[in-house]
Order: sequence, then C-alpha cells, then structure tokens
Amino acid sequence: MTTRNIDVVIIGGGPAGLAAACTAKQHGAKDVVIFDRNDWMGGILNQCIHDGFGVEETGLSMTGTEYAEMYMQQARDHGVELLKGAMVLSLSNDRELVVVHKKGVQQIKAKAVVLAMGCRERTRWNILIPGTRPSGVYTAGVAQSLINLYNIMPGKNVVILGSGDVGLIMARRLKFEGANIHGVVEILPYASGLPRNVVQCLDDYDIPLYLNHTVTCIEGKEQLEQVTISQVDEQWNIIKGTERTIPCDTLLLSLGLIPENELSKQAGVALDPVTGGPVVSEKLETSVPGIFACGNCLQVYDTVDMLAIDAKHAGEQAALFSQSIKKQKKTTEIMLQAGEGIRYVIPQKIMQTGTIRCTLRVKKPQKNVTIQANSDNKILVKKKQRFVNPANMVSFSLRVTQEILDGKQSVEVYIV
Repeated sequence: MTTRNIDVVIIGGGPAGLAAACTAKQHGAKDVVIFDRNDWMGGILNQCIHDGFGVEETGLSMTGTEYAEMYMQQARDHGVELLKGAMVLSLSNDRELVVVHKKGVQQIKAKAVVLAMGCRERTRWNILIPGTRPSGVYTAGVAQSLINLYNIMPGKNVVILGSGDVGLIMARRLKFEGANIHGVVEILPYASGLPRNVVQCLDDYDIPLYLNHTVTCIEGKEQLEQVTISQVDEQWNIIKGTERTIPCDTLLLSLGLIPENELSKQAGVALDPVTGGPVVSEKLETSVPGIFACGNCLQVYDTVDMLAIDAKHAGEQAALFSQSIKKQKKTTEIMLQAGEGIRYVIPQKIMQTGTIRCTLRVKKPQKNVTIQANSDNKILVKKKQRFVNPANMVSFSLRVTQEILDGKQSVEVYIV
C-alpha cells in the first residue's frame, strides 16, 4: 500500500465534484484529486442527451454530455487530477482515505475532503410493491442509460410510476422512439417533477397523468404482463373499487432519489433525517472539521445550475481550510430551522456572520405566499413567491449579524 498527502480530495466526479475541484484550484489548493468509482467522469450527465443544462450558469443550453465535457476540460486546464475507476473504500474522521484502483491500493491523507458522491434511485423494494418478479421493471435512470447509451429499447408498452423529472423525461423519450406510454402514475395530488417537465413531456404528447394513484400489483411470468393501479385517499390508503388493470411489458420507477452517504457515516458525519444528506454549516462543512459536502449527496437538486453554485462554494471553502495553518477556534453555533410549511432548509447551522445563501423546499404547492426568516421575534427575510412547489427548490439570502450569533437564538424559516 502506497501513501499520499493531498490538499483537497473530491469523492465523486459528477457535476458537483468537477465544479468543486475547479474552484478549489482557483482558490489556491495545490493538489486537487477527484476519485470516481466509474470508468468515466461526469456521472449521470453522460446519459442525459436532452438540452437545458447550464443555461443559468453560462447562458448556453447544453446537453448533459456537453456540460460534463465543459467542466472536465476546465478541470484539466486547472491541473486537477482525475482518477477514474478509483473506489474509496473508507473515510475516517481525520480525513484519511483508503482508495483502490488499477494501480493498487493507496492510503490518502487529505487536508480537506469534499463529499460529492451523488445519489441513487429508489427501487420497487423501497416502497414494497406486491406481485411477481418478472423482467421489465426498471428504474427510470436505468432505462435512460439503456436507450441513450446502448440503443436498447426497454419495452414497447410502458407505465411509469412516479412523476419525478427523469421519469417525465423518459416518457417523452420513449414516445419519440415509438413506445406506447399508457400513463404516469403519481401517489401525490400533484406532480413531483418540475412543472415545465409536466407540460413539455406529458401535456405536449397527450400522455395521461394519474394523480392520487399508485401501482398496487405487478404481474407476469418471465416478462411483465400487466400492472394494477388504484386510487388512494389523503392518507395514501387504497380506495377499494378503484382498481384498474393496464396491460404492459415495461414499468419504469421514478420514485425519487436517495443521497449516497455510506462514506459520510463511516467518517461520523451527522446526517439530516429529512434530506438524507449531511448537516452542514454556511461553509457547507459537515459536523466533521475539514469534510465538506455538495451536490446530490447533500440534497437532491432540481437543476444542475443551482447544484454547481453550491459545489463551487464547497470547493472554495475546502481550499481555504486546506491552507489554514492555525486550528480553527470554536465559534457560536445557531440552528436554521424549518417552520410552518417548510420541509427543510440548508444550511442547518450557522457559525459566522455575513450574507449566507440558503436553499429550501416547501411541503406542498401553494400560491401567493411569503417566505420569512425570524430570529428572536425579528423578521430577517421576507421573500414573496407567486407559486411554490416541492419540486422547485427556493433560494434566498440571509444576513447574519453578530447580534444574532451572540443571542444564540435559532433562526426559523416558515411560510405565511
């Protein structure tokens, strides 16, 4: 086993890892290395052949592959070391890593670490759909990979469970290729994907959306033959008598994403039970000093542009941490809490003064609301929104003064 000392280690070479690495280099980190377990960099972007990536960031509408290549070229230009096929086996709370790749096993001592492992799709077993176990049941991301990278059609008669963005995009993609899309089934009373994707992927192609419905049975011997969908009440209980059987050979699951945080747990990083990602400060530093988090392992983003903004911030802070000589002093810590109507807020804790970028998701769609932040009965932020939706992440700036920190009062974010 060989040993190496590295200024900043990035775990994951998707859009978040690439953006963080480039920014870390720009802010003075000498050695920046990305470890990615895949044989390619760019993560999920390489199977996203639709455009719309990078519009807010660059003003250009790129495909996922074009966006990934842009950042890979920037990384090469900055001298970032890109190690593909490199699996991080372990991460300790003193920032020591064990990595295995074709050159062998390495023990790494990092001055700072950025977690950018991304996320994985929920499967049939996460929601326990009853029935048989035929072929023809895929997650939407796997189906996207099959058709976009390998030119393999998953099937011809398709039902999609869950209205997440990948599922909506795949409904349109399979329709282009001649498949019959019998419907998108969603247990919620509203679509969970971005509203624009509902319009552009379903409405424009007359694909039905069954709200307040779910798949209650999967049937087939070797190949999927049919699924049963049923209506649910407000508590998601099946309403008897609403069952409907749909003959099909393919079921795609677009059930949401789970942040990848096995390595975070190894290092003792505190995780948020709502997001599934690390609890972070305004620097995107986790509960373990010198370990930062960004991208979809922190929270699931709806656009790559917003993801890149936070990833760059994590890269900058990791670079600054790697260059600090003195040990950081313990500072006052106050919590940023989700109040009425808010599902979660990031960062979850605040440790310094200044203007802090915050992101949140609401619990349900609402019109004409105001998002407020309050501390010690003082309103710090008022942001009016014509429409809010759980599918749309909301960002706002919070000005934190020394008075707020000294008062040790939590800041509550809520909807009025």
